[in-house]
Amino acid sequence: MMLRFAAPALTALTLISGPVQALDLSAMSADERDAFGVQVREYLLENPQVILEAINLLEQQQAAAESQADLQLVQNNADELFNDGYSWVGGNPEGDITLVEFMDYRCGYCRRAVPEVAKLLQADGNIRLVIKELPILGEASVISSRFAVAAKQVGGDEAYKQVHDALLEFGGDATEVTLRRLSDGLGLETDAIFESMNSDAVTEEIARTRELAQKLNISGTPTFVLGTELLRGFLPADQMQQIAAQVRDQS
Repeated sequence: MMLRFAAPALTALTLISGPVQALDLSAMSADERDAFGVQVREYLLENPQVILEAINLLEQQQAAAESQADLQLVQNNADELFNDGYSWVGGNPEGDITLVEFMDYRCGYCRRAVPEVAKLLQADGNIRLVIKELPILGEASVISSRFAVAAKQVGGDEAYKQVHDALLEFGGDATEVTLRRLSDGLGLETDAIFESMNSDAVTEEIARTRELAQKLNISGTPTFVLGTELLRGFLPADQMQQIAAQVRDQS
């Protein structure tokens, strides 16, 4: 039986432009389906760019869906993200956009992000920075975060910033010896910090950040939230500046 189609590319074109008309393959006989499959195969072999166009369109649709899902996650967790009452706040505290960074002291890309974030804050004086401790790279990460959080709870924001910067620059294994040396070198209340490291208050703060990261489907560091945008991974300052401009334009 000869099959007649409006064009041999009916199904192939449907992949990138939507269905031309309803096509019920189940209504075809086995021979008709085989013949139709041959025509589609021949068309795709002659026009392989159609496959690439379909893949590109699918990737665009998936990216748009993921972006919309991330936007909703940020909106649903805005209070915990931007105003949790315990995370360290820097940059311009009165800035019109907030940049939240989830970080781990053993993360190489977190260390790479330090100068990029500094460039961003220097170039744009209207960004508020929030740092969230998310130790996910083993026990040394947990010890470092506990030490940093304890330093904040004992010595305040200035002590935290000193410890935070020193730990990112250090990048080595966090042990009692190295942390005591670091703390003493900064002139902090070392004994009080060590006494607080395993306190319920420190445990709760880190646990709340972990819970928030789970809600946001964050599995790696650094992860940023810039305004309404959830940015998964390292980004240079110029790209973050572009995103900040887009966020402002949309607000």
